[in-house]
Amino acid sequence: MTASASEAGGDVAAGDVAAGDVAVRRESLKDIALRTLSAAGRAIAQLASGLNTAVLAGLLLLWLAVTAVTSVVGVGLLTAPVLLRALHALAGRERARLARRGPEVAAPEPPPTRLRPALVDPTTRRELRWLVRHATLGLLLGLLGILLPVTAVRDTAFPLYWTFLPANTTATSLGIGSAHTWPDALAVALLGMSWIAIILGLGPGMARLQAGPGRRLLSAGPDADLSLRVAELTATRAAALDAHATELRRIERSLHDGAQNRLVSVAVLLGAARRMVARDPAGADELLERAQSAAEQALAELRTVARGILPPVLADRGLAGALSGLAADCAVPCRVDVDVPERCAASVEATAYFVVAEALTNIAKHSGAGHATVTARGSGGRLVLRVEDDGRGGADAEGGSGLTGIRRRIAAHDGGLTLASPPGGPTVLTVDLPCGA
Repeated sequence: MTASASEAGGDVAAGDVAAGDVAVRRESLKDIALRTLSAAGRAIAQLASGLNTAVLAGLLLLWLAVTAVTSVVGVGLLTAPVLLRALHALAGRERARLARRGPEVAAPEPPPTRLRPALVDPTTRRELRWLVRHATLGLLLGLLGILLPVTAVRDTAFPLYWTFLPANTTATSLGIGSAHTWPDALAVALLGMSWIAIILGLGPGMARLQAGPGRRLLSAGPDADLSLRVAELTATRAAALDAHATELRRIERSLHDGAQNRLVSVAVLLGAARRMVARDPAGADELLERAQSAAEQALAELRTVARGILPPVLADRGLAGALSGLAADCAVPCRVDVDVPERCAASVEATAYFVVAEALTNIAKHSGAGHATVTARGSGGRLVLRVEDDGRGGADAEGGSGLTGIRRRIAAHDGGLTLASPPGGPTVLTVDLPCGA
Protein backbone atom coordinates (compact mmCIF):
# COMPACT_ATOMS: atom_id res chain seq x y z
CA MET A 1 0.00 0.00 0.00
CA THR A 2 2.78 2.42 0.95
CA ALA A 3 4.79 1.54 -2.14
CA SER A 4 1.75 2.08 -4.36
CA ALA A 5 1.08 5.44 -2.79
CA SER A 6 4.73 6.40 -3.23
CA GLU A 7 4.65 5.35 -6.88
CA ALA A 8 1.45 7.30 -7.40
CA GLY A 9 3.00 10.35 -5.78
CA GLY A 10 6.05 9.95 -8.02
CA ASP A 11 3.83 9.75 -11.09
CA VAL A 12 2.02 12.93 -10.04
CA ALA A 13 5.31 14.73 -9.43
CA ALA A 14 6.66 13.54 -12.78
CA GLY A 15 3.47 14.73 -14.44
CA ASP A 16 3.84 18.15 -12.79
CA VAL A 17 7.44 18.39 -13.97
CA ALA A 18 6.45 17.39 -17.50
CA ALA A 19 3.64 19.95 -17.50
CA GLY A 20 6.07 22.58 -16.27
CA ASP A 21 8.53 21.71 -19.04
CA VAL A 22 5.76 21.98 -21.61
CA ALA A 23 4.76 25.37 -20.22
CA VAL A 24 8.37 26.57 -20.30
CA ARG A 25 8.81 25.38 -23.88
CA ARG A 26 5.53 27.00 -24.87
CA GLU A 27 6.61 30.28 -23.27
CA SER A 28 10.00 30.01 -24.96
CA LEU A 29 8.39 29.46 -28.36
CA LYS A 30 6.13 32.42 -27.72
CA ASP A 31 9.13 34.63 -26.89
CA ILE A 32 10.97 33.46 -30.02
CA ALA A 33 7.93 34.18 -32.17
CA LEU A 34 7.50 37.65 -30.68
CA ARG A 35 11.19 38.46 -31.14
CA THR A 36 11.08 37.24 -34.75
CA LEU A 37 8.00 39.34 -35.54
CA SER A 38 9.50 42.37 -33.81
CA ALA A 39 12.80 42.02 -35.70
CA ALA A 40 10.95 41.66 -39.01
CA GLY A 41 8.82 44.71 -38.25
CA ARG A 42 11.86 46.81 -37.41
CA ALA A 43 13.60 45.59 -40.58
CA ILE A 44 10.65 46.57 -42.78
CA ALA A 45 10.51 49.99 -41.13
CA GLN A 46 14.25 50.44 -41.66
CA LEU A 47 14.03 49.38 -45.32
CA ALA A 48 11.13 51.77 -45.87
CA SER A 49 13.01 54.66 -44.27
CA GLY A 50 16.06 53.79 -46.37
CA LEU A 51 13.90 53.96 -49.51
CA ASN A 52 13.42 57.67 -48.89
CA THR A 53 17.13 58.47 -48.96
CA ALA A 54 17.68 55.91 -51.75
CA VAL A 55 15.23 57.75 -54.03
CA LEU A 56 17.01 61.02 -53.29
CA ALA A 57 20.33 59.27 -53.93
CA GLY A 58 19.04 58.08 -57.31
CA LEU A 59 17.99 61.59 -58.28
CA LEU A 60 21.33 62.96 -57.10
CA LEU A 61 23.20 60.28 -59.05
CA LEU A 62 21.26 61.25 -62.17
CA TRP A 63 22.14 64.91 -61.53
CA LEU A 64 25.77 63.90 -61.11
CA ALA A 65 25.76 62.10 -64.46
CA VAL A 66 24.20 65.12 -66.21
CA THR A 67 26.78 67.40 -64.56
CA ALA A 68 29.64 65.15 -65.66
CA VAL A 69 28.41 65.15 -69.26
CA THR A 70 27.79 68.90 -69.42
CA SER A 71 31.13 69.64 -67.77
CA VAL A 72 32.76 68.85 -71.11
CA VAL A 73 31.36 72.12 -72.47
CA GLY A 74 31.82 73.94 -69.16
CA VAL A 75 28.15 74.24 -68.16
CA GLY A 76 28.27 71.48 -65.54
CA LEU A 77 31.15 73.14 -63.70
CA LEU A 78 28.80 75.94 -62.64
CA THR A 79 26.49 73.55 -60.77
CA ALA A 80 29.27 71.44 -59.22
CA PRO A 81 29.39 73.36 -55.88
CA VAL A 82 25.62 73.03 -55.46
CA LEU A 83 25.85 69.32 -56.29
CA LEU A 84 28.58 68.80 -53.69
CA ARG A 85 26.55 70.58 -51.02
CA ALA A 86 23.55 68.41 -51.87
CA LEU A 87 25.74 65.28 -51.63
CA HIS A 88 27.06 66.26 -48.19
CA ALA A 89 23.56 67.13 -46.97
CA LEU A 90 22.16 63.78 -48.14
CA ALA A 91 25.07 61.94 -46.50
CA GLY A 92 24.35 63.78 -43.24
CA ARG A 93 20.68 62.83 -43.52
CA GLU A 94 21.65 59.18 -43.96
CA ARG A 95 23.94 59.33 -40.91
CA ALA A 96 21.06 60.69 -38.84
CA ARG A 97 18.73 57.95 -40.12
CA LEU A 98 21.22 55.21 -39.29
CA ALA A 99 21.82 56.69 -35.82
CA ARG A 100 18.09 56.55 -35.08
CA ARG A 101 18.02 52.83 -35.83
CA GLY A 102 21.35 51.66 -34.46
CA PRO A 103 24.81 52.80 -33.37
CA GLU A 104 25.75 56.38 -34.13
CA VAL A 105 27.71 57.01 -37.32
CA ALA A 106 30.52 59.40 -36.41
CA ALA A 107 30.57 62.28 -38.89
CA PRO A 108 33.95 63.30 -40.33
CA GLU A 109 35.21 66.84 -40.65
CA PRO A 110 33.05 68.96 -43.02
CA PRO A 111 34.25 68.15 -46.55
CA PRO A 112 35.00 70.92 -49.08
CA THR A 113 32.37 72.17 -51.49
CA ARG A 114 34.78 73.56 -54.12
CA LEU A 115 35.41 71.23 -57.03
CA ARG A 116 39.20 71.02 -57.06
CA PRO A 117 39.68 70.21 -53.33
CA ALA A 118 36.68 67.86 -53.42
CA LEU A 119 38.27 65.72 -56.14
CA VAL A 120 41.12 64.74 -53.79
CA ASP A 121 39.14 64.76 -50.52
CA PRO A 122 38.76 61.19 -49.11
CA THR A 123 35.45 61.98 -47.39
CA THR A 124 33.88 63.17 -50.65
CA ARG A 125 35.14 60.07 -52.43
CA ARG A 126 33.61 57.80 -49.81
CA GLU A 127 30.32 59.70 -50.05
CA LEU A 128 30.32 59.25 -53.84
CA ARG A 129 30.90 55.50 -53.45
CA TRP A 130 28.04 55.36 -50.97
CA LEU A 131 25.83 57.35 -53.34
CA VAL A 132 26.29 54.82 -56.14
CA ARG A 133 25.60 51.81 -53.89
CA HIS A 134 22.63 53.35 -52.10
CA ALA A 135 21.05 54.56 -55.35
CA THR A 136 21.22 51.03 -56.77
CA LEU A 137 21.28 48.26 -54.15
CA GLY A 138 19.74 50.43 -51.43
CA LEU A 139 16.91 51.48 -53.73
CA LEU A 140 16.22 47.88 -54.73
CA LEU A 141 16.17 46.69 -51.11
CA GLY A 142 13.93 49.60 -50.10
CA LEU A 143 11.45 48.72 -52.84
CA LEU A 144 11.47 45.09 -51.68
CA GLY A 145 10.83 46.29 -48.13
CA ILE A 146 7.66 48.01 -49.35
CA LEU A 147 6.48 45.45 -51.93
CA LEU A 148 7.02 42.25 -49.95
CA PRO A 149 4.51 43.07 -47.16
CA VAL A 150 1.97 44.27 -49.74
CA THR A 151 2.27 41.12 -51.85
CA ALA A 152 2.23 38.93 -48.74
CA VAL A 153 -1.08 40.45 -47.62
CA ARG A 154 -2.49 40.33 -51.15
CA ASP A 155 -1.73 36.65 -51.72
CA THR A 156 -2.48 35.42 -48.20
CA ALA A 157 -5.91 37.06 -48.21
CA PHE A 158 -6.67 35.92 -51.77
CA PRO A 159 -9.19 33.20 -50.71
CA LEU A 160 -11.31 35.95 -49.13
CA TYR A 161 -11.93 37.88 -52.33
CA TRP A 162 -11.05 35.71 -55.35
CA THR A 163 -14.71 34.94 -56.17
CA PHE A 164 -15.36 38.67 -56.76
CA LEU A 165 -12.61 39.03 -59.38
CA PRO A 166 -13.12 38.78 -63.18
CA ALA A 167 -12.32 35.44 -64.72
CA ASN A 168 -9.21 36.63 -66.54
CA THR A 169 -7.61 38.35 -63.50
CA THR A 170 -4.07 37.33 -62.60
CA ALA A 171 -4.12 35.39 -59.36
CA THR A 172 -0.59 35.75 -58.02
CA SER A 173 1.72 38.63 -57.31
CA LEU A 174 4.19 37.06 -59.72
CA GLY A 175 1.86 37.92 -62.58
CA ILE A 176 1.21 34.34 -63.68
CA GLY A 177 -1.74 32.06 -63.33
CA SER A 178 -5.37 32.60 -62.50
CA ALA A 179 -7.63 31.03 -59.92
CA HIS A 180 -10.88 29.35 -60.94
CA THR A 181 -11.35 26.93 -58.04
CA TRP A 182 -10.82 26.83 -54.32
CA PRO A 183 -7.65 24.70 -54.60
CA ASP A 184 -6.18 27.38 -56.88
CA ALA A 185 -7.08 30.08 -54.35
CA LEU A 186 -5.51 28.09 -51.51
CA ALA A 187 -2.36 27.66 -53.59
CA VAL A 188 -2.16 31.45 -53.94
CA ALA A 189 -2.58 31.74 -50.16
CA LEU A 190 0.35 29.34 -49.71
CA LEU A 191 2.40 31.62 -51.95
CA GLY A 192 1.47 34.49 -49.64
CA MET A 193 2.67 32.45 -46.65
CA SER A 194 5.99 31.96 -48.45
CA TRP A 195 6.31 35.75 -48.81
CA ILE A 196 5.74 36.06 -45.06
CA ALA A 197 8.44 33.45 -44.42
CA ILE A 198 10.84 35.41 -46.63
CA ILE A 199 10.09 38.61 -44.70
CA LEU A 200 10.64 36.89 -41.34
CA GLY A 201 13.79 35.09 -42.44
CA LEU A 202 15.49 37.60 -44.72
CA GLY A 203 14.09 40.95 -43.60
CA PRO A 204 16.72 41.74 -40.90
CA GLY A 205 19.53 40.68 -43.25
CA MET A 206 18.17 42.91 -46.02
CA ALA A 207 18.04 45.84 -43.61
CA ARG A 208 21.65 45.26 -42.56
CA LEU A 209 22.68 44.96 -46.22
CA GLN A 210 21.00 48.28 -47.02
CA ALA A 211 22.58 50.06 -44.04
CA GLY A 212 26.05 48.49 -44.47
CA PRO A 213 27.49 50.86 -47.10
CA GLY A 214 26.38 53.89 -45.13
CA ARG A 215 27.95 52.65 -41.90
CA ARG A 216 31.21 51.78 -43.65
CA LEU A 217 31.59 54.71 -46.01
CA LEU A 218 29.92 57.63 -44.21
CA SER A 219 31.70 57.31 -40.88
CA ALA A 220 34.89 59.17 -40.05
CA GLY A 221 37.89 57.39 -41.55
CA PRO A 222 41.01 56.41 -39.61
CA ASP A 223 42.78 59.53 -40.87
CA ALA A 224 40.08 61.89 -39.56
CA ASP A 225 40.84 64.60 -37.02
CA LEU A 226 39.81 63.15 -33.67
CA SER A 227 40.33 66.29 -31.60
CA LEU A 228 36.58 66.87 -31.27
CA ARG A 229 36.06 63.28 -30.17
CA VAL A 230 38.89 63.57 -27.63
CA ALA A 231 37.31 66.72 -26.23
CA GLU A 232 33.94 64.99 -26.04
CA LEU A 233 35.42 61.99 -24.22
CA THR A 234 37.22 64.32 -21.82
CA ALA A 235 33.94 66.02 -21.03
CA THR A 236 32.11 62.73 -20.52
CA ARG A 237 34.92 61.46 -18.27
CA ALA A 238 34.60 64.61 -16.15
CA ALA A 239 30.82 64.06 -16.03
CA ALA A 240 31.38 60.46 -14.96
CA LEU A 241 33.69 61.55 -12.14
CA ASP A 242 31.19 64.19 -11.04
CA ALA A 243 28.39 61.63 -11.09
CA HIS A 244 30.52 59.22 -9.06
CA ALA A 245 31.36 61.91 -6.48
CA THR A 246 27.70 62.93 -6.27
CA GLU A 247 26.68 59.31 -5.73
CA LEU A 248 29.27 58.88 -2.95
CA ARG A 249 28.00 62.05 -1.24
CA ARG A 250 24.43 60.76 -1.47
CA ILE A 251 25.37 57.42 0.07
CA GLU A 252 27.40 59.10 2.84
CA ARG A 253 24.54 61.49 3.61
CA SER A 254 22.01 58.65 3.68
CA LEU A 255 24.17 56.61 6.05
CA HIS A 256 25.00 59.58 8.28
CA ASP A 257 21.50 61.04 8.54
CA GLY A 258 19.66 57.73 8.67
CA ALA A 259 21.23 54.43 9.68
CA GLN A 260 24.06 55.94 11.74
CA ASN A 261 21.68 58.03 13.86
CA ARG A 262 19.45 55.00 14.37
CA LEU A 263 22.37 52.87 15.51
CA VAL A 264 23.54 55.59 17.93
CA SER A 265 20.02 55.65 19.33
CA VAL A 266 20.12 51.86 19.72
CA ALA A 267 23.41 52.05 21.64
CA VAL A 268 22.06 54.78 23.97
CA LEU A 269 18.83 52.86 24.64
CA LEU A 270 20.70 49.61 25.33
CA GLY A 271 23.01 51.38 27.80
CA ALA A 272 20.07 52.96 29.61
CA ALA A 273 18.20 49.65 29.70
CA ARG A 274 21.26 47.85 31.14
CA ARG A 275 21.46 50.39 33.95
CA MET A 276 17.71 50.17 34.68
CA VAL A 277 17.27 46.40 34.51
CA ALA A 278 17.96 45.86 38.23
CA ARG A 279 15.82 48.64 39.73
CA ASP A 280 13.08 49.05 37.08
CA PRO A 281 12.58 45.92 34.91
CA ALA A 282 9.41 47.30 33.32
CA GLY A 283 11.17 50.50 32.23
CA ALA A 284 14.15 48.51 30.96
CA ASP A 285 11.82 46.34 28.90
CA GLU A 286 10.26 49.45 27.35
CA LEU A 287 13.71 50.80 26.45
CA LEU A 288 14.68 47.45 24.91
CA GLU A 289 11.52 47.53 22.78
CA ARG A 290 12.42 51.03 21.56
CA ALA A 291 15.96 49.85 20.83
CA GLN A 292 14.63 46.93 18.81
CA SER A 293 12.37 49.25 16.81
CA ALA A 294 15.29 51.61 16.12
CA ALA A 295 17.48 48.68 15.02
CA GLU A 296 14.78 47.48 12.62
CA GLN A 297 14.49 50.97 11.15
CA ALA A 298 18.27 51.14 10.76
CA LEU A 299 18.24 47.80 8.91
CA ALA A 300 15.46 49.04 6.60
CA GLU A 301 17.42 52.19 5.81
CA LEU A 302 20.58 50.17 5.14
CA ARG A 303 18.61 48.00 2.70
CA THR A 304 17.35 51.15 0.98
CA VAL A 305 20.89 52.49 0.63
CA ALA A 306 22.10 49.12 -0.72
CA ARG A 307 19.30 49.06 -3.29
CA GLY A 308 20.30 52.59 -4.31
CA ILE A 309 23.85 51.43 -5.05
CA LEU A 310 22.87 48.48 -7.28
CA PRO A 311 19.26 47.26 -7.16
CA PRO A 312 19.22 43.48 -6.56
CA VAL A 313 16.03 43.23 -8.62
CA LEU A 314 18.17 43.71 -11.73
CA ALA A 315 20.16 40.56 -10.98
CA ASP A 316 17.06 38.61 -9.93
CA ARG A 317 14.56 39.62 -12.62
CA GLY A 318 16.53 41.47 -15.30
CA LEU A 319 15.77 44.87 -16.76
CA ALA A 320 12.22 43.97 -17.82
CA GLY A 321 11.25 42.80 -14.33
CA ALA A 322 12.95 45.77 -12.67
CA LEU A 323 11.14 48.30 -14.87
CA SER A 324 7.84 46.49 -14.30
CA GLY A 325 8.43 46.84 -10.55
CA LEU A 326 9.06 50.57 -10.91
CA ALA A 327 5.85 50.94 -12.95
CA ALA A 328 3.87 49.02 -10.35
CA ASP A 329 5.11 51.34 -7.57
CA CYS A 330 4.48 54.53 -9.57
CA ALA A 331 1.61 56.72 -8.38
CA VAL A 332 0.61 57.33 -12.03
CA PRO A 333 -0.75 54.35 -14.03
CA CYS A 334 2.18 53.18 -16.12
CA ARG A 335 2.55 50.69 -19.00
CA VAL A 336 5.90 48.99 -19.66
CA ASP A 337 7.02 47.58 -23.03
CA VAL A 338 10.49 45.99 -23.01
CA ASP A 339 12.12 44.30 -26.00
CA VAL A 340 15.79 43.75 -25.11
CA PRO A 341 16.83 40.33 -26.47
CA GLU A 342 20.23 40.27 -24.75
CA ARG A 343 21.40 41.42 -21.31
CA CYS A 344 23.37 44.66 -21.24
CA ALA A 345 26.30 45.41 -18.97
CA ALA A 346 25.34 45.64 -15.30
CA SER A 347 26.31 49.31 -15.12
CA VAL A 348 24.16 50.12 -18.15
CA GLU A 349 21.14 48.29 -16.71
CA ALA A 350 21.63 50.10 -13.40
CA THR A 351 21.77 53.44 -15.21
CA ALA A 352 18.63 52.58 -17.18
CA TYR A 353 16.89 51.59 -13.94
CA PHE A 354 17.78 54.84 -12.16
CA VAL A 355 16.89 56.95 -15.20
CA VAL A 356 13.41 55.43 -15.38
CA ALA A 357 13.00 55.66 -11.58
CA GLU A 358 13.89 59.37 -11.60
CA ALA A 359 11.69 60.03 -14.63
CA LEU A 360 8.67 58.31 -13.06
CA THR A 361 9.26 60.20 -9.81
CA ASN A 362 9.25 63.49 -11.73
CA ILE A 363 6.07 62.45 -13.54
CA ALA A 364 4.31 61.62 -10.27
CA LYS A 365 5.42 64.86 -8.57
CA HIS A 366 5.25 67.53 -11.27
CA SER A 367 3.46 66.47 -14.47
CA GLY A 368 -0.16 66.04 -13.41
CA ALA A 369 -0.29 63.15 -15.88
CA GLY A 370 -3.00 60.52 -15.98
CA HIS A 371 -0.91 57.86 -17.71
CA ALA A 372 2.73 57.11 -18.47
CA THR A 373 4.52 54.69 -20.80
CA VAL A 374 8.01 53.22 -20.48
CA THR A 375 9.52 51.62 -23.59
CA ALA A 376 12.91 49.89 -23.80
CA ARG A 377 14.40 48.60 -27.05
CA GLY A 378 17.73 46.87 -27.55
CA SER A 379 19.28 46.45 -31.00
CA GLY A 380 22.56 47.07 -32.75
CA GLY A 381 24.49 47.26 -29.49
CA ARG A 382 22.33 50.13 -28.20
CA LEU A 383 19.68 50.39 -25.50
CA VAL A 384 17.02 53.03 -26.18
CA LEU A 385 14.68 54.09 -23.37
CA ARG A 386 11.57 56.18 -23.91
CA VAL A 387 9.48 57.55 -21.03
CA GLU A 388 6.31 59.37 -22.09
CA ASP A 389 3.48 60.95 -20.11
CA ASP A 390 0.32 62.88 -21.00
CA GLY A 391 0.87 65.61 -18.43
CA ARG A 392 1.04 69.37 -18.69
CA GLY A 393 4.52 69.45 -20.25
CA GLY A 394 6.88 72.38 -19.99
CA ALA A 395 9.79 70.40 -18.50
CA ASP A 396 13.18 72.09 -18.81
CA ALA A 397 15.99 69.84 -20.06
CA GLU A 398 18.62 72.09 -18.44
CA GLY A 399 16.91 72.69 -15.13
CA GLY A 400 16.18 70.61 -12.07
CA SER A 401 18.48 68.37 -10.07
CA GLY A 402 16.67 65.25 -11.26
CA LEU A 403 17.31 65.88 -14.95
CA THR A 404 20.86 66.99 -14.17
CA GLY A 405 21.48 63.69 -12.37
CA ILE A 406 20.02 61.75 -15.29
CA ARG A 407 22.22 63.64 -17.76
CA ARG A 408 25.35 62.94 -15.69
CA ARG A 409 24.60 59.23 -15.44
CA ILE A 410 24.06 59.02 -19.20
CA ALA A 411 27.19 61.05 -19.98
CA ALA A 412 29.22 58.59 -17.90
CA HIS A 413 28.33 55.92 -20.51
CA ASP A 414 28.81 58.21 -23.51
CA GLY A 415 25.07 58.06 -24.14
CA GLY A 416 22.56 60.64 -25.31
CA LEU A 417 19.45 62.27 -23.85
CA THR A 418 16.62 64.04 -25.67
CA LEU A 419 13.68 65.74 -23.95
CA ALA A 420 10.59 66.98 -25.80
CA SER A 421 8.10 68.71 -23.50
CA PRO A 422 6.01 71.41 -25.20
CA PRO A 423 3.54 73.34 -23.03
CA GLY A 424 0.40 71.25 -22.72
CA GLY A 425 2.32 68.01 -23.25
CA PRO A 426 3.05 65.31 -23.92
CA THR A 427 6.52 64.97 -22.39
CA VAL A 428 8.85 62.44 -24.02
CA LEU A 429 12.25 61.57 -22.53
CA THR A 430 14.48 59.50 -24.83
CA VAL A 431 17.77 58.00 -23.66
CA ASP A 432 20.27 56.17 -25.85
CA LEU A 433 22.92 54.01 -24.13
CA PRO A 434 25.58 51.63 -25.45
CA CYS A 435 24.77 48.13 -24.22
CA GLY A 436 28.33 47.11 -23.48
CA ALA A 437 29.68 50.21 -21.75
